[in-house]
Amino acid sequence: MTDGEARPGRFDHCPWEFWSRSDDEERAAQLAHQEALAERLRADGGTAEFGDRVFVSPWAGIHTDSLRMGDRSYVGAHAVVTDEVSMGRNCTLNPFTTARGRVLMGDGVRVGAHTSLLGFNHGFAPGAPVHKQPLTSKGIVLGDDVWIGSHVVVVDGVTIGDHCVVGAGAVVTKDLPAWSVAAGSPARRLRDRRDTAPGPVPSSLRPSAGALDGRLEAFARRAREQAAEVLGRCRTEGVPADRPGATPTVRAGCDAVEIADLLLGGPPPGEDRDALVERLRALQDPVTGLVPEVGGSAPTLDDHAAMYHILCVGYALGLLGSRFAHPVRAVTELPAERLVERLDALPWRTEAWRSGNWVDGVGTALHFASPGASPQAEALFGWLLTRADPRHGLWGEPDAREGWRQPVNGFYRVSRGSFAQFGLPVPYPERVVDTVLAHSLDPAWFGPYRGTACDVLDVVHPLWLCARSTGHRAGEGRDWARGQLERVLTRWQDGAGFSFALEPGESKDRVPGLQGTEMWLAVTWLLADLLGVGEALGYRPRGVHRPEPAPVGAG
Repeated sequence: MTDGEARPGRFDHCPWEFWSRSDDEERAAQLAHQEALAERLRADGGTAEFGDRVFVSPWAGIHTDSLRMGDRSYVGAHAVVTDEVSMGRNCTLNPFTTARGRVLMGDGVRVGAHTSLLGFNHGFAPGAPVHKQPLTSKGIVLGDDVWIGSHVVVVDGVTIGDHCVVGAGAVVTKDLPAWSVAAGSPARRLRDRRDTAPGPVPSSLRPSAGALDGRLEAFARRAREQAAEVLGRCRTEGVPADRPGATPTVRAGCDAVEIADLLLGGPPPGEDRDALVERLRALQDPVTGLVPEVGGSAPTLDDHAAMYHILCVGYALGLLGSRFAHPVRAVTELPAERLVERLDALPWRTEAWRSGNWVDGVGTALHFASPGASPQAEALFGWLLTRADPRHGLWGEPDAREGWRQPVNGFYRVSRGSFAQFGLPVPYPERVVDTVLAHSLDPAWFGPYRGTACDVLDVVHPLWLCARSTGHRAGEGRDWARGQLERVLTRWQDGAGFSFALEPGESKDRVPGLQGTEMWLAVTWLLADLLGVGEALGYRPRGVHRPEPAPVGAG
């Protein structure tokens, strides 16, 4: 392969093969060609810079004022490269491509054959022939990891963002945001590239994955180092309370178990596991199987706290290697027809959150009793499947006061205790994603300094759950999760943990405590895992907010 060859060879048309298939003589000839090319360009007043394992076909027309080629980049035969062209690492200008004017390419840019990158333009005012009009050059910018198909034209002034794909034959006249898949003449954005498949983005495609991994690892390490202090400050007369000086509650004791399991891998410091198990088991009413609040009266299925205690006490016992002393008979012995009547009577249109809380408790009690089929479970799932609204995938409707907040919160509670806990797909997952994303943009709940642990959990868990079965609008979900994660990672308060509302203040929801810490630790994992970096935290929720179905016999 020399400048004097009669016609191009295989490597000129398949330059990606050169460094893996060429012999010593061919490699020496290529390096000599690069040296000669650089000398010629410099002699004409230009500059040239070639990285390692670069290939430039002698049959390419290289007439640049400034040329830079990063490591493992190549230019194929009959390409025309002029003016100012900069290629990052692993970039390609395939045979018969044109790159003229000012063209800046990031790393990993692939440009298909017969494509033109035209980083200049002619004036065409009516006062003079076109050939006498002045040339202008705004330049073209191609981000990292961009694939441009064959026979594409990219005009001057266009920026194509990171990770974009441009279909063959397109004419790109306007900027494309990162992750766009575009085609047509003029090109238009068809979808987000990340929506092509469910599940997390591969680590090799995650922007700044390494930096985010490091921040998550540092956050988790900091939380572990301070876990004992966080737990120790939230006790009243030796009994867990949500915040310093607060009244002890059943939930506070369970939150302490969850935090200790997440960060320390065992029971709370200073607690004897067996004694703690016995204390939790003793809370249960042996007749109904429900757990009243500390100092409360006999619980019923209409007791909001008792319904949540099915979750928090049952899962806390599971984390400690135990389970309830009695079945939750108020649920397991409820006739199926009576269960349906109660589901129909719940205030879905006005209080979807309260309704979802009830379903969550019922579903959890049924799962603890028997994770398989039962008349009550069949009745529950039959009702949920036939009552989910196909327009938006939820139970309940928005209202003028809170918008979608109640239905979205209700959906989280319903799906957590039923479909997620039993390992079943939710109905209408694409519509759920549409509705939840619409809610996530509501400034009343997610504006500056807003977004409590519940509000964020109500969005991220449905997005995480639906992503197991659909890639619908996955990129938008990840963008939202990334913004929330950036906020959470700056709100840990040393020695105290998280407040429920994150932002500092005097109200009880802005004072760091066990509920805020337990919930935000779980939310942080869900946000990170939706972005594909959950493993960097080194923990995975195993209690109330566990992402996968509960193990058989839990609780």
